[in-house]
Amino acid sequence: MTEVEIVTPENSLSTGQSVPDQHPPLETETVHHWKVACAGDAARGLGHPKVWLQISPAMGYVDCGYCDKRFVIDPDHVIDDH
Repeated sequence: MTEVEIVTPENSLSTGQSVPDQHPPLETETVHHWKVACAGDAARGLGHPKVWLQISPAMGYVDCGYCDKRFVIDPDHVIDDH
C-alpha cells in the first residue's frame, strides 16, 4: 500500500485559515471593485496570463497566484455591489 503525504497549502486564502503574512506582497494596489483582473507587469518582465480574482469581504484583499500582487478593496469607495 502506498503512503499518502498530506501537504498543507502555502496560500492561507485557499483554506480560509487566518495565518499572518510571513512574506509581505511585492506590490499592493487599492481597488474599487470586488472583482479584479491581473496580467502581471509585462514592462518589468513579470507578465502572466490574465486572471480574474474575487475579493472576499471578510478578508478585504486578494493576492494574485502568479505574481503575488495584492489587490486591496477601498471600502469607502466601492463602485459595485458585492
